[in-house]
Amino acid sequence: MELNNARILLTGATGGLGQALARALAEQGADLLLAGRDEERLAACVSGLGGTGRIALGLRADLNLAEDIAKTAEAARAFGVDVLINNAGVNAFGLYEQQDWRTLAQVMATNLIAPMQLTHALLPWLKGRERAAIVNIGSTFGSLPFPGFAAYSGAKAGLRGFSQALRRELADSRVAVVHVAPRAIATALNSAAVNALNHALGSQSDSPEAAARQIVAALRGGRGESHFGFPERLFAWLNGCAPALIDQALKAKLAIVKRHAIQP
Repeated sequence: MELNNARILLTGATGGLGQALARALAEQGADLLLAGRDEERLAACVSGLGGTGRIALGLRADLNLAEDIAKTAEAARAFGVDVLINNAGVNAFGLYEQQDWRTLAQVMATNLIAPMQLTHALLPWLKGRERAAIVNIGSTFGSLPFPGFAAYSGAKAGLRGFSQALRRELADSRVAVVHVAPRAIATALNSAAVNALNHALGSQSDSPEAAARQIVAALRGGRGESHFGFPERLFAWLNGCAPALIDQALKAKLAIVKRHAIQP
């Protein structure tokens, strides 16, 4: 998809990936409506794009609230959005049985339900555009579910399934549906325990800027689904073909995961 003069709604714009993605999109010539919960950080993000020469507006919204979904959809229509990027997300590392249900529910609501609701609210509008796209930011863990991340993996797997089904449903329309699955990204979304686990497992992380470049390339190239990072994308593919092999491989790492996940 051509991004020059595209008008894009980007959720989760104040996070590490969101800020990098906003700049990468502006550098491609896109105008941006940036949605996030922190008004002060939103203002800083908008200000930081001042030198790109593109339009950037901030919208404070909590997409776990129905009224803010409606407000965001209304603002997107007024802005003339033709690309929706569902980027907002939260993580929660820990053993499932030890985690508070409120935390698990927030993971599901933010990573899966909110993107589905916002897409539902904007889809009639997007179908009326000359060309449009919906971009869902997933995770390797959506295709390679990982111990210690049961709710997060479940939400991201759901987002991938939603993206695939919607892409097939809209195959006869002018709306593209793009799902991208980055591997670990070095942002504040990762707790100290997650960083320690990644170090212990030797897992690699991408910078927000590198992940943003990959996402922009996938959108420009019109790829329906992309997994980033090696060997992560290989393991994700293998999990789809021979999950029992991945079961055994991750069982060997379970003691390390539990050592970092168990709450005192």
